[in-house]
Amino acid sequence: MEVAIRKPEAQRMGFFTDTTVCIGCKACEVACKQWNDLPADDLRSSLSYDATRELSASTWRHVRFVETLTIPEPDPTLNLVEAALGAELDRWVFMSDVCKHCTHAGCLDACPTGALIRTEFETVIVQPDVCNGCGYCVPSCPFGVIDRDPYDGRAAKCTLCYDRLEDGLEPACAKACPTDSIQFGPYEELVERAQGRVATLHERGIEGAYLYGAGDAPEDALAGGLGAFFLLTEPPERYGLPAHAQSPSQQNGPIATAAGLAAAFTAVGVTLASFAAAYRKGRR
Repeated sequence: MEVAIRKPEAQRMGFFTDTTVCIGCKACEVACKQWNDLPADDLRSSLSYDATRELSASTWRHVRFVETLTIPEPDPTLNLVEAALGAELDRWVFMSDVCKHCTHAGCLDACPTGALIRTEFETVIVQPDVCNGCGYCVPSCPFGVIDRDPYDGRAAKCTLCYDRLEDGLEPACAKACPTDSIQFGPYEELVERAQGRVATLHERGIEGAYLYGAGDAPEDALAGGLGAFFLLTEPPERYGLPAHAQSPSQQNGPIATAAGLAAAFTAVGVTLASFAAAYRKGRR
């Protein structure tokens, strides 16, 4: 993992988001916009309590509202519309989503200008003055996080408040969270704390609690491991997260390497055959 900025005393920092204590207040969204001077979203066209809807170039933190419904037993006398109207809202599930600061960051791999770099805290940031707005990073993110600004075309996303980290401060979103759903700190400490939280929930009977993006075996790690990971109680797709995620370069690397080696061996074979033919011709 290539680090562009090196400081001997720096260590990997990250986010642990515990969805079981998120109350959907969106204080993290407001704090993020305020600190990073991001424009407000157009709320007039929204038909949902979740007005921001998704991460974008102007929304670097997004609290997702997931409605959990209780579906009644099938009734053959009802049509689909009537059956849908019979469903009851069971509970809300909230998740504060953010850039994952992946170990294998697809956006960074795809950037042709070096605008995306890994900092001394092993977070991934965009350098706006280097970004040329090509947009290659956008489809390369398996989580759909990074986006281009509609006004100047440059890429933008969460920086994990790099400017605050440089001064030893907590990121604005974690500072504003009233329930400690968003926790910030040294990465290894966060993983250990999160695993302890999962064990506690299991003891309380919440068997569905698990970590998304941390604590996996290397071969199963999402994008090599996520710098911002989550404690979930529902399948990841319910939160708009992919069940499997890798950087495109990581996915295609073995295939490309194998194809390259095959081409190299073919070229060497052709060259040796040419030399052999020339040698035999010279001896006649």
